[in-house]
Amino acid sequence: MEFKEAVKIALQSLWANKLRSVLTLLGVVIGVTSVIAVVTLVNGANTYVTTKFSRYGADVFTVSKMPQIITSSQDYQRYQKRKNILLPDYQYIKDNCKLCVGIGAQQATTSKVVRGTESTTDTSIRGYTSQMPILQNLNIEQGRGFTDIDEEHASRVAIIGTDIQDHLFAGINPIGEELRVDGMPYTVIGISEKQGSTFGASQDNWVAVPLTAYQKTYGTAKTLTVYVKAGAAGKVLDNAADEVRVLVRSRRHDTPGMPDDFELDENNTLVGFFSTITGYFGAVAGGIALISLIVGGIVIMNIMLVSVTERTREIGIRKALGARPKDILLQFLIESGTMALVGGFFGVLGGIIVAQVVTIVAGFPSTVAFWSVLVGLLMATSTGVFFGVYPARKAAMLDPIVALRSD
Repeated sequence: MEFKEAVKIALQSLWANKLRSVLTLLGVVIGVTSVIAVVTLVNGANTYVTTKFSRYGADVFTVSKMPQIITSSQDYQRYQKRKNILLPDYQYIKDNCKLCVGIGAQQATTSKVVRGTESTTDTSIRGYTSQMPILQNLNIEQGRGFTDIDEEHASRVAIIGTDIQDHLFAGINPIGEELRVDGMPYTVIGISEKQGSTFGASQDNWVAVPLTAYQKTYGTAKTLTVYVKAGAAGKVLDNAADEVRVLVRSRRHDTPGMPDDFELDENNTLVGFFSTITGYFGAVAGGIALISLIVGGIVIMNIMLVSVTERTREIGIRKALGARPKDILLQFLIESGTMALVGGFFGVLGGIIVAQVVTIVAGFPSTVAFWSVLVGLLMATSTGVFFGVYPARKAAMLDPIVALRSD
């Protein structure tokens, strides 16, 4: 039997028994849907996070009291006992770092922003030094950024995100207009480009003011984060990081040989950690999907055994006309593989649809990877072929005389 004919027979069998076909392929469809949906969401998350972190530049690292990723309450309590990084510490690094191309510092809190009768809630209030927008690659679409004079005089000026523009300044140009942050008036001097959302949370609901002005309102005792630009990745970054580490340790009088009582984080560290977490998540989901495929394969094997019983006389006639056992074996393997491939096709569509629904509803990023589609189809086909071996072998081993006697 030709390959094309075997595929045609398999498709005709699926179409002739629609309900049985749906129930037979359900396990394969669920398994492939799970694989495609998980891979699409994980791939989208990895791509998104990598893009977001890489926008700071591979040559930017941070110095902070606590790491950006904490995995246990014990670590959190231990980090809390560290001394805060204060404005004089930042100034010391800025004045003495020879390998630093750029350096800035920030603090942040959440508060309410008001203009007239309009207001926003849960707005991120950021205290920036003059270089921070550049270090974070925040492009100012309108107006200007902060200057050293703004920082020196604690000027009551602000840069806003697009959410603030849309909610508080609808229909007018915000530049030169006034808003209030925790009751303090600020004049808008710049508007940042739209950042979009991260996992459904808007990144444009923020107001940045000079760090010195920020500290006049919120105090100088809280810790801040220092951003350092090395000028290049690799060895240059490592050398700059080593210099900053020495400066901070000397400033804080850390005992030689003792571990740092501050954190120095690179973007690659955060991206790598996130990739590891999503990798574990993908592995667990992949295991669940594998179970679904096994269940689907067992169902396909049972249906193929039923098919062999139903078509015993057909098998006998084929053998009587000269079909060899390997021809019968190949015919049933092609049929079981084709059935599973059809299930895989619908599983791929289902996985993409599920991922897109999650993206629309929850704002979780998703990216369809072509290789995942091929893997899904290959997994489905392989499942059908593997679990079709036993029924196909049983059909191939039938005695033609006994098969012809069957009704």
